[in-house]
Amino acid sequence: MLLSVLLALAPVQGSERHAVARPPASSAAPSAAAARAPAVTPRTIAIDERLAADAGIRVGDRVVLSATSGGAGDTVVVAAITRRGADPSEVARDEYSVRLHLDQLQALVGYGDRVDRFAVATRGPAAAAHTLRAVNDVAFGFRAHRSADVAVGTSRTFQVVSRFHRAIGVITIVASAIFLLCILLLKVEERRRDVAALRLMGISRASVVTSIVIEAALVALLGSALGTAVGYAGTLLINWHYQGVYRTPLTFALVTPGIVLFAVGLSLVLGVLAGLAAAVRLARTPPLVLFGR
Repeated sequence: MLLSVLLALAPVQGSERHAVARPPASSAAPSAAAARAPAVTPRTIAIDERLAADAGIRVGDRVVLSATSGGAGDTVVVAAITRRGADPSEVARDEYSVRLHLDQLQALVGYGDRVDRFAVATRGPAAAAHTLRAVNDVAFGFRAHRSADVAVGTSRTFQVVSRFHRAIGVITIVASAIFLLCILLLKVEERRRDVAALRLMGISRASVVTSIVIEAALVALLGSALGTAVGYAGTLLINWHYQGVYRTPLTFALVTPGIVLFAVGLSLVLGVLAGLAAAVRLARTPPLVLFGR
């Protein structure tokens, strides 16, 4: 059983982080009892990848594990290097994490047999409900919670931040769509003479309106595609920068299919409505008036 604890690690100097003392040539031969004594195998630990990178520790190195920096401790072997999970609560934390055996942790921190919390895996909702009742009825002071309930309770702050960012994104998309709507109306108004020429050539009003609406829809789709590409490139840049700063696999910016569908749908609807409104207005105006006569 492994637990995570924040500790001070001091590398052992010498070859393979461990100094070996050799007896002089004239010394007496070791006794038979000493020769038969089995070698003590050091315990193993797992360290965080950030600690391994900062301290230059690799798998197989021997380090001294102690509760205080520079204090006496036990020599252990680094058996694994763990990668930090995508946990938002650990993004701004600068502590290092070390995983070690439970009895080793108890002896190191002097905590005895006491525990702050422990996790129990169950199979199915019925087993989970039975375990909750069993643990809560053991004694006063015990309280069991489902992992999903704990996750919801501890992530409310991040949910508020997520909703705030979603609201900002929606406002930005709507404002950009309205801005593009105004530009499209101005561009259609600039084609007054083209529409007048088409009307004088005998092109029906319905054909003129349809052509302008189709053109507006194509412009809206093209703008949505370019906006999606720019947004995706922006998320790659943001994630690359902040994942390097905080050294975490957490995703800071994300373009989801729902966001893309919302943006494309809003752009297409507003583009079609803008083109339709401008086209109908121009089609109802007499051609000679459009020419300015």
